[in-house]
Amino acid sequence: MLQFREIELGDREKANAALRASDNMGCEYSFANNMAWRRLSDSMICFFRDFYIVCAFGTKDKIPLFTFPAGSGDLRELFGEMKSFCEGLGVPLKIWGVTEDKLKMLNELFPGEFTAEYDRDGSDYIYSRQELAELKGRKFHGKRNHLARFGKLDYQFSPITERDFDDCIRFIADTYNAAGNSSDYSAVAEQFAVNTYFSHFHELELSGGIIRIDGSVAGVTIGERLNSDTFCVHIEKADRQFEGIYAGINNLFVRNCTDGFRYVNREEDLGIEGLRRAKLSYNPVFLLDKYTVTFRG
Repeated sequence: MLQFREIELGDREKANAALRASDNMGCEYSFANNMAWRRLSDSMICFFRDFYIVCAFGTKDKIPLFTFPAGSGDLRELFGEMKSFCEGLGVPLKIWGVTEDKLKMLNELFPGEFTAEYDRDGSDYIYSRQELAELKGRKFHGKRNHLARFGKLDYQFSPITERDFDDCIRFIADTYNAAGNSSDYSAVAEQFAVNTYFSHFHELELSGGIIRIDGSVAGVTIGERLNSDTFCVHIEKADRQFEGIYAGINNLFVRNCTDGFRYVNREEDLGIEGLRRAKLSYNPVFLLDKYTVTFRG
């Protein structure tokens, strides 16, 4: 029987072994993300054989929502355990973040046993690292204009060090409060995530960039290696009073902190219209399409 519990920093080595075995490109396949965002939907974890399983229990429909497990081994045995767990709760087995290759795998193993719904809001934006660093060609003309305006500012960019942690946390908190989000649950959960990232920055092997203007923080970003060829950006916040600053922090972070990667995953847009426009404006090379799969009872 699967036994779920809260994620702990000590789980990282075992979880990362499973994550490396799967080499998935989706942003949910990050131990740092799993740990940081556990409060958003009451996520818990368990291990089965060589599989690492994450499940959100705080869903709106009260049906636990599994992430497609990472790791290697007998998928039929694994899914049998997951189905038994859900049967014990009187609910169907439901899995999110199912990419096209995983959907094909499920269709081969369990034909006709489930339905699949496309999750556009949860699909990740995947960019060429080289394109984001160089911004060449007509399709990046607008971004180069933003970057040129940013370049006129008297700014300082540097990789984040421990000396910057408190300033970064304060800046991000002030950003939320200024937007009137301080009581919004998702914003509170994001603040918890930010504090988790900085509390365990070195242990989670995160990297980040910070922009200061006139000695004050004006932009912060955090990310990490996601898989063998993809870097993932988890947090990006900037002060919009400085024209072009988002183009600036995006470009500077990619150029200075993501060497050796082919792709950059800038995560999903959650169906937020403004965020979708912004992510599309950077010309992703593709969307990592995801589906939510529900097994029939």
